[in-house]
Amino acid sequence: MTSTLDADLTHDAFLGGRLHLWQPRLGYRAGVDPVLLAASVPAKPGQSVLDLGCGVGTAALCLGARVEGLDLWGVERQADYAALAQRNGLDTFAADLTDLPEALKARSFDHVLANPPFFDREAGHVASDLGREAGRGVETPVAAWIDAAARRLRHKGYLHMIHRAERVPDLLAGALGRLGSPEIWPLCPRIGKPAELAIFRARKNGRADFRLHFPIILHKGERHEQDAESYTPEIQAVLRAGAALHL
Repeated sequence: MTSTLDADLTHDAFLGGRLHLWQPRLGYRAGVDPVLLAASVPAKPGQSVLDLGCGVGTAALCLGARVEGLDLWGVERQADYAALAQRNGLDTFAADLTDLPEALKARSFDHVLANPPFFDREAGHVASDLGREAGRGVETPVAAWIDAAARRLRHKGYLHMIHRAERVPDLLAGALGRLGSPEIWPLCPRIGKPAELAIFRARKNGRADFRLHFPIILHKGERHEQDAESYTPEIQAVLRAGAALHL
């Protein structure tokens, strides 16, 4: 995104219209992933939440639309996206997660959220739009995201991430020695299909054994048969009514 003029933006509805967010018309645009991430967080009123790499603030603000009274903050290294997150109502630091400002280092949080870029650019193509590339292409290793989260979590606080299923080994390795009680929920597009995404949760100073949970199915039926939404009732409730995922 090269301009902050409203002509270069769209004002999009999320959660069935309960939330509206300014996004760049071109470049990286939030899909269902940050909405699913927000739905996985069992936050309680009065708790504090940090969204690492928040983009325009989608995950944190979806969570705030479901749970009132949260102290919500974001970090986004792209200044134009950080400005949009601020405009959308999320207190946001324009900074790289590997070099956080002192004002943020002085804070600790009950929950940290992260929806890191998915794709390894050594094995793919770089997007022509810089904002889209930064939102999708991996530059900062997963371990650095987890380390940044661990440093900002208070005792017994939780990290919640959504990532590609093939990156689960990296998530577990990154948490080793930093966070405990790791859990994985595979997200499968349909019954009988392999997981494409996974929700990862770990706890600061957690001591529970690793848990691999039953998959969450996103779409009804065994195949895509028509040009229409086919989300399961649980996922439909998350995307259209702001419901929580019952993990």
